[in-house]
Amino acid sequence: MLGKGFLIDFSVPSLASLDGLQEGKTAVSEQMRDLRELSWCSIDNDDSRDLDQLSVATPTTPQTAKILIAIADVDSIVNKVSPFEEHAKHNTTSVYTAALIFPMLPEKLSTDLTSLKFDADRMAVIVEFVVAADGSIQESDIYQSVVHNKAKLAYNSVGAWLDQQGAMPEAIRLVSGLDENLRLQASMAKKMKTLRYANGALYLETIETHPVFEGDEVRDVKESKENAAKDIIQEFMIAANSIVVRFLNSKNFPTIRRVVRVPKRWDRIVELAGEWKFRLPAQPDSKELDKFLLAVKSSDPVRFPDLSLCVIKLLGPGEYVVGLPGNDTEGHFGLAVKDYTHSTAPNRRYPDLITQRLLKAALSGMKSPYTQDELKEIAARCTTMEDGAKKVERQVEKSTAALLYENRVGEQFDGIITGASDKGTWVRVLYPPMEGKLVSGFEAMDVGNRIRVQLVRTDVERGFIDFRKVK
Repeated sequence: MLGKGFLIDFSVPSLASLDGLQEGKTAVSEQMRDLRELSWCSIDNDDSRDLDQLSVATPTTPQTAKILIAIADVDSIVNKVSPFEEHAKHNTTSVYTAALIFPMLPEKLSTDLTSLKFDADRMAVIVEFVVAADGSIQESDIYQSVVHNKAKLAYNSVGAWLDQQGAMPEAIRLVSGLDENLRLQASMAKKMKTLRYANGALYLETIETHPVFEGDEVRDVKESKENAAKDIIQEFMIAANSIVVRFLNSKNFPTIRRVVRVPKRWDRIVELAGEWKFRLPAQPDSKELDKFLLAVKSSDPVRFPDLSLCVIKLLGPGEYVVGLPGNDTEGHFGLAVKDYTHSTAPNRRYPDLITQRLLKAALSGMKSPYTQDELKEIAARCTTMEDGAKKVERQVEKSTAALLYENRVGEQFDGIITGASDKGTWVRVLYPPMEGKLVSGFEAMDVGNRIRVQLVRTDVERGFIDFRKVK
């Protein structure tokens, strides 16, 4: 963390100021709507406590529904002059590692006073939209409200239930009608996802892993898979983020956009497709790329996650840029959306908090609290620190893998090349899933090449896992 420029500890004055913050009764002002009676629920990771959003659905016709997303009003406590602003502005993001979480805001805020936690009244910014029968957004609105989380749910258990692979979680059973509401949310999310893919969104399926601990010892690495519950949150958040940009544009406000530019290594993606006997056009085309991805998903589902990882590497990283009203800004190539920001996780990400301040100013009829130059500086800082956070998380992940497999030096594995540059060549072994450096036999290797490797060295302290190509 220190090596990537992060602050580890909160300042003494900011921690002292927490003593004066207590949970009180949430007042409903004239500018707010009281939506506490709706069947709000949160869906997040099993151990998440910094809850940023809630969702609920109400049917409008047999084929359509109104979706409401509640976003925690973090700015109500963490405003521009708050004692917590300096730390958030410096780090710009929470950093989640297997060993420890480094929150952007003190836990008394992010997991309590500004969290949309279970069974508590909280102020929120509402993004409301109607999903049509074809998955498109018919109309939308943004306003402030007070909400109440009726059920704290987790991706894995809700996803298993929705996918008919597990029992209904008890937290759902305890809230009358919540089961039907979640099925409606899942139905609308499915329509939205289908339309987004038809518009050129990329079907990517990577293997995400998390360590399994027994006490302080790492015992295994498990895979995390996509499910219907994750689809609900993904589709609703993508829609909400796009609606926020369009709303701010309509108010002549600048925005911080999240963009993934047209891939610079499209030529290598074309080569990869050729190896699968699929022809892609010479110029980047997300719809054709998605046809290729779906074809491989159907014909070779086992190897598809490896192909997805390669395509993600070749697409390149996302970045934050400033969008100005009336100006054409690049969109998100992988999501197939033009107007896209980050607005739904203000407890965890600074750009989301900035966007919330812009939204609240626009809703109040005030001018933008930031100049264009200030937003450009913030966007650049957020891009740098998010890249640093990913590197920290990756390094700890590699240290975890090195710790787990340090006794398997000499064993051979099947793998795939996931990175190739002047800095080195990287390979991910298929099982157990881990990534390391190819220190021998990397000549002529490129992203997507299949390879047989031998584990030659691990260094837990530095997070190194080294392989050599097996002749």
